[in-house]
This record gives sequence, C-alpha cells and structure tokens, in this order.
Amino acid sequence: MIGHAVLEPEGEAFHPVSAWWPEVLVDGVIDRAKLAQIVFSDPKALEELESMTHPAIAARVLNLVEAHADAELVVVELPLLLPLLGEGWIRVVVDAPQETRRRRLAERGMGESDIDGRMAAQPTGEEWRAVADHVIDNSGTLAELEAEVGRLLEELQQR
Repeated sequence: MIGHAVLEPEGEAFHPVSAWWPEVLVDGVIDRAKLAQIVFSDPKALEELESMTHPAIAARVLNLVEAHADAELVVVELPLLLPLLGEGWIRVVVDAPQETRRRRLAERGMGESDIDGRMAAQPTGEEWRAVADHVIDNSGTLAELEAEVGRLLEELQQR
C-alpha cells in the first residue's frame, strides 16, 4: 500500500513524520499503531499527518497510473477522498453499514476507542456515496463481494 510505503524509512514522509512525532519511532521505523493512536484521537494531528503524506501518496498514485496509461482498465484503490484523479475517472465506492465496519475492526483486534477515533476521522458513508459513480455493497460475505466486483468489472470492460 502506498500509504504505508511513504512512511517506510526510504519513503517521502518518513523524515517529516518521525521528526514531528519522534515517539512513534521504534527500532528506526514508524510504528503505525502508535501513530494511529495519536492522529485518530486528534483532528489537528490527523490534518498535520495528511499534509505530510497526501502529496507523496498522490504523486506515487499518479506515477503508477501514468505507467499503465495504455492499459484497458486501471483501478486505483483510495481509502480517502483525495481529489487527485480529476475528471473522467469512474469512482467506485465499496460500502458497508457502520455496524458491520465496526464489527470487522473489532474482529481484527481493534479496541472501541480506536474504532471510534478511526470512524470519526473518516468520511461518512453518505460522503463516500455522494462521490460514487457505482456503489458496491460489502455487507455480506467475501464471496458475495467478489461476485459483485466481478459484475462491475465486466460492465466497465464492456464500455
């Protein structure tokens, strides 16, 4: 994931992030869980992190898209509402009810306060759906999700 890569020691955001929050450095690498505890409990800290990471993420995404410009279909997964793709892109949102998202995060071992912080820092389902050209329902099983993605992929390839 590009968002993770920019935080690696060789990544573009490593030095500014580790200088701003030296307490998140563990054995020379950024402990993303420690960083998440800080930024998902403080909106200003999240804004600061985003100012350090989003330009690097956007540049990497656009470079990858340009490298595959002759492909029949290019898919870019963005967990944020970054306005970097511009006009002409088809925006697909994979959505699930908030209670399903919360349950899945808890199943991954995340505590209630961490879940609350992350959910509060993310765009709402309504905000995501407002920018979507297509919405994929992710409230069911993985097989159901894969089938729905497959149907949409076929539709997009036929355009």
